[in-house]
Amino acid sequence: MTTFSDHDSNPGSDQSALERLPTRFPIFPLSGAILLPGGNLPLNIFEPRYLQMTKDAMRGDKVIGMIQPKGPGSDGNPSLYPIGCIGKISNFEATEDGRNLITLTGICRFEIVEELTVATPYRQVVGAYDNWRCDLDPSMTPDDIRAELVEALRGYFAVHDISVDWEQIERAPLSGLMTSLAMICPFEPSEKQALLELAAPSEFGRTLVALLKMGTLSNDDRTVRH
Repeated sequence: MTTFSDHDSNPGSDQSALERLPTRFPIFPLSGAILLPGGNLPLNIFEPRYLQMTKDAMRGDKVIGMIQPKGPGSDGNPSLYPIGCIGKISNFEATEDGRNLITLTGICRFEIVEELTVATPYRQVVGAYDNWRCDLDPSMTPDDIRAELVEALRGYFAVHDISVDWEQIERAPLSGLMTSLAMICPFEPSEKQALLELAAPSEFGRTLVALLKMGTLSNDDRTVRH
């Protein structure tokens, strides 16, 4: 078993950092999974094409673009949402049974400019970051949303029978807490995509609270009907 860890996964928040981001990179389409800037996404890689992708990334700049499929494609590849997030492999472990366990740390969101015709078994795109400069110099999330977020979270976790350390939740930095919740909560793929495409922290927070409340109500409705 081999492991790799890169703790300097954030390239910085200045203009030069944006310019250092690759414009051409591999993508990993995965429904229901989003990566957000500053978030950590663990992935269990076992398909041969994505094992090759991970191997090639480790030999290069260690970046992969996470993006959600939108629907079927005529060539067998699903169509994609236009917005994803590029991440750097911050942890790598090759298992004895041939899998790769990696962690992607989110750097910056991107918009697909072009999908490339490539010989690799995995897909590659040209991406643009111009509309997401805020990811490299994020603004503070208004703290007045914390109480409403925690209240909505209590209802959501109760309905879904999820146990958490509430003391830790209360102490967690608000922006990091919202990023983690958006990534790990079992929202619908379209709902996760909506969160991914929100730039303003205040709007992100309000939408996240709304989704938590909707998830609680929809579960209650199903319970009543049955």
